[in-house]
This record gives sequence, structure tokens and C-alpha cells, in this order.
Amino acid sequence: MLGLERAGFRLQIWALRRPTDKAVHPLNRAIRAPARYLPEYLYEEPLRVLRGAWAARNAPGLARALETFWHDLLRDPTPNRMRRLGQAFVFARELDPAVRHVHVHYLHTPASVVRYACLLTGRTFSFSAHAKDIWTTGDWEKREKIADAAWGTTCTRQGWDELRRLSPADAPDRVSLIYHGLDLSRFPAPPATRPARTGAEPGDPVRILSVGRAVAKKGYGDLLDALARLPAELNWRFVHIGSGELKDALRQQAERLGLADRITWMGGQAQDAVITAMQEADLFVLPCKEGDKGDRDGLPNVIMEASTQALPILSTAFAGVPEFVDGGVNGLLVPPGDRAGLARALERLILDAALRERLGQAAAARVRAFSFEAGVGAIAHQLDSLLGRATGEETPPAPARAIEALAP
Repeated sequence: MLGLERAGFRLQIWALRRPTDKAVHPLNRAIRAPARYLPEYLYEEPLRVLRGAWAARNAPGLARALETFWHDLLRDPTPNRMRRLGQAFVFARELDPAVRHVHVHYLHTPASVVRYACLLTGRTFSFSAHAKDIWTTGDWEKREKIADAAWGTTCTRQGWDELRRLSPADAPDRVSLIYHGLDLSRFPAPPATRPARTGAEPGDPVRILSVGRAVAKKGYGDLLDALARLPAELNWRFVHIGSGELKDALRQQAERLGLADRITWMGGQAQDAVITAMQEADLFVLPCKEGDKGDRDGLPNVIMEASTQALPILSTAFAGVPEFVDGGVNGLLVPPGDRAGLARALERLILDAALRERLGQAAAARVRAFSFEAGVGAIAHQLDSLLGRATGEETPPAPARAIEALAP
């Protein structure tokens, strides 16, 4: 969003939920557009929902929107589906009439709200699909949303292959592959050198770091089990940054495995604290795997962020990770869920400081090839092309370049 603002787009930002994290990322503060919020639950703001429903009776696309919703409800008869329609009524009523196009992040719930609202009002929409939203949404729903969208993007080749499989036969290229990349100007230079720790010095443990939510798809249960399999004489410490629903269960698992005195649970942290932890670490671990109900990561940004600090990466050959981590070149990969293999890779990296240095330097070189600017430029080009066609102008005037961004 910040990149699009800097490219000259005037944004409105809408969200389905209010933030719960106490820490605010510096990038959020840099975005000029204020965030607006739809009712998370319809009963919390009934008058607002009723005003939206009343206004919808005169919407040009009411018949098509209701027909689409009814077909969706027959296949997904849930309260959440009803809530999406109510949120769409509010969104369609309150959206600035000058906004002609909506770009939605995530193809599941947010895209349903945007799709209904755009059908009501005659606006076009596009989407960015990421990970969970691709793999936990049914084929019928993905197929129909792609068909109604002007265009879409996703950030891993695996996700791209899945969405192309469901794209209209007459528009096989409706979804583009655009890697997130990183704005490297936000990250300091990596440490010039790191101590050549080998896990043999009692007072100088090898420092293992992971950053991620405590949820099933991050594989932290596997990681704790792998740490418990390491030879007792190896000297290491593990630091975890992140919150999540499994944080208490993971602490209890660490206690049972006798690891509690070697682990620091830092909880959620601001970006500067995360970078400091990366600079102090010797290696980064994120053993991704399939989570609950098919949930999975795409290419976790945190892997690329760790690479900016020249950390060797230990992860799994799963989802979009192998698109960035080349096993044996800029990191090590093991099969997802392979706890014994993860323990062997950990032991190898703990013992071999020269290997960590080589992999870390290669990781830093690799991340420089993932261009954030190219990704923003590609999306900006798509938006300019669409809005330009709508006005019949090569470059739309400023009001026409307004874009609605809806985040979950």
C-alpha cells in the first residue's frame, strides 16, 4: 500500500477487523491513507447494516449480487456467509463514489465482501491471493471469483499454478505471479562478522532464532522435538518471537522435553526488536508444514527478512519456501514434518560455523534478487491500464487513480 501511495495512487483502506496487536509497524505509520472499518459482527452495528441494506435496493447490480450470494449460500450455508453480505451492503453504501476499482487482499472472506459490493455497484475488482486463502477456499469459490475479477496476483509459483488451473479457459493469464520481495532500504546492513561459535563452548551458545505465529503450520512442535534430539553436550539457545494460539502448548511441550532453560519466548515484538534479534542470531529456523484444514504458508516474508541479515536459513521443502531457499546454497531444507531430519540439519549447522557463514552470505545475495520495486511496479501498471481503459485516457487523472484496498 505504501508503495502504491508513493507511485501516485490515492488510496482508501478498509478492513474487516480492527487490529489487536499492540505493536505498530513503522510502515503502517508511513501510510497516509486512514483506515476505515466495516462491522466485524453485524449485530454490533445494526443501524449501519440496515442503512446499507436499504441503500442497496436501488443499486444497479442488486439482482446479480443477490443471485450470486444465493448460489454461494446454498453451497456454504454458514453465518459467516450471511455476514459477508451485510458487510458488502455497508461497504457499497459508504465507499466514495469516486472510487471505480477495488483491490482486495486475500481470496477468501475479504474477496467475498468485495465481490458482492462490486456486483452491487458496477465497480471492477482485482485481488492479491497469498497462502491460507488459496488452500482453504473451495475450488468452486476460487473459480467464480477469478472469473468475476478483472485480474489477480499471487506470490508463489505453487499458488500461481493452483489459480491458473481454475482460471477461465479464455483468460488463462488472468492471475499473475508477483513475488513480494522486500524494500531493502528498510533493513540495516548485516553484521560485518559473526562469532565462529561451534556449540562446544559452555558460555557461548549457538543462537537459534525463529519468528512466526505460534500456529500449526509454522511447525514449532516439530522444532521443539528436533531440539530435544540434539546431543546433550551441544551448547545452544533458541529464541522465539511471535504470539499465537499454540504459545502456551509450546511452552508446556518445552517443559516436558526438558528444554525450558534453553529457550526464550519473547512474544510479539516491533520490527526494530526483530531485526536486533536477527543480528544477534547465528541461524534462522522455520519448519513450515501443512496446518489445520489445509492451511499453509506461501513464501514467508520472515525468511527473506532473515536473509537481509546474512542468516543461514533452515526450513522445509514445502509451499513456496524452495522458490527462495536453494538447499545447500543459501540454506538447508528438510521434508516437512521430518523431526529427525530437522535435528540432523540443526546439529550440522550448530557444529559448522563456516557452513553457516557461507549459507548466510548466499542468502543475503539471494534476497537482493527479489525486487520489491518490480512487484509494486507490476501492480501499478495493472491498475493504470485498467483505470486508463475506463476513462479512455492513457494516464487517468488523480481522482480516477483512487483505489480501494480492503485488508482482512
